[in-house]
Amino acid sequence: MNEDRYRHISEQELLNRFYTDNNKEWLGILLQRYTLLLLGVCMKYLKNEEAARDAVQQIFLKAITELGKYRVDYFKSWLYIIAKNHCLMQFREKNRHLVELNDQLQLPVDNDGLPEIREKEKLLDWMHEGLQNLNAEQQQCVTLFYLEKKSYHQISVETGFNLLQVKSFIQNGKRNLRAMIERKVLINEQKP
Repeated sequence: MNEDRYRHISEQELLNRFYTDNNKEWLGILLQRYTLLLLGVCMKYLKNEEAARDAVQQIFLKAITELGKYRVDYFKSWLYIIAKNHCLMQFREKNRHLVELNDQLQLPVDNDGLPEIREKEKLLDWMHEGLQNLNAEQQQCVTLFYLEKKSYHQISVETGFNLLQVKSFIQNGKRNLRAMIERKVLINEQKP
């Protein structure tokens, strides 16, 4: 399908067409519209053009898979969260390999610093897992507010939620995230 021929079709209409006939070409047109945005997000986190281009392709594949499983109402925000999470996971994995490499090679490291790095990494993992377990509205609003530093008003405009909903989703999401992390800490402390 030629992108120019379908330029007049809205993002929501392309999604609706996909959900109606399950034709992945509609998703291809939609994703193509966001290639530069995704490349920019990936460059911001990965700081390497080749890695960013590879990441965009992986994000496209993940988006196609996920969109086949459930309905997405705010595509741009959802895609941005998918991209950001993908890049953060790549970054975390890279750092995890560095720590593992230090352990294997027994390179001299500050003994006090390594456990702290591992604890921070564990906390990041728990935060990421907790964020994934929030409901879609809370996840979206918490991500936009805390990770993207957007105001309530900006979030309201981007998501279509009113200001009271945005505030509620952020407060409830933060509370739920904190509770999930506290449970993980308690479980971790009980392990021998």
